[in-house]
Amino acid sequence: MTDIGLIAIGAGLAVLTGAGAGLGMGIATGKAVEAVARQPEANGKINALLLLGLALTESTAIYGFVTALVMIFTMGK
Repeated sequence: MTDIGLIAIGAGLAVLTGAGAGLGMGIATGKAVEAVARQPEANGKINALLLLGLALTESTAIYGFVTALVMIFTMGK
């Protein structure tokens, strides 16, 4: 297999981090909606914690995307 092929496979695997992050964010959002439905008075605390968790989760997807871009544009030369 050529170097370009290996880079493409590695970049594809790096982008797959977005799937895990998306799944995690979907589950977290669903649980937050359930929590607000059970305790509407805790809406502010739940939303704050949800946004913090979603930001940290999204960072893994961004790291995977940046890793894929770096692999494609710097290693392919």
